[in-house]
Amino acid sequence: MEINFDDKKEFENPLLEEPVDKESKLKELIVDFVGEYQNPENGDVTTEMIIEVFAKEFPEFLMAVAEENWVRGYHQALEDIEIGEKIAQEKNSE
Repeated sequence: MEINFDDKKEFENPLLEEPVDKESKLKELIVDFVGEYQNPENGDVTTEMIIEVFAKEFPEFLMAVAEENWVRGYHQALEDIEIGEKIAQEKNSE
């Protein structure tokens, strides 16, 4: 399964390009694995590199996270619409 990321400047997240510190055992494992996998010239492993490796090596993990994020965002949007409609109805009845 090949996953490609579109390079669209308006959607860039600068946090993806920052080096990841090995603050925990899990981060150390992931950063070391991705560092060996990607072999970056400057030795820094970024969040974007980690995502790329997970997309290739463990796509079901990223899909589960993405789906959960989408469902929560969709649910929040529906709640926001409902609250907005209530506010609009209250203002129209005044």
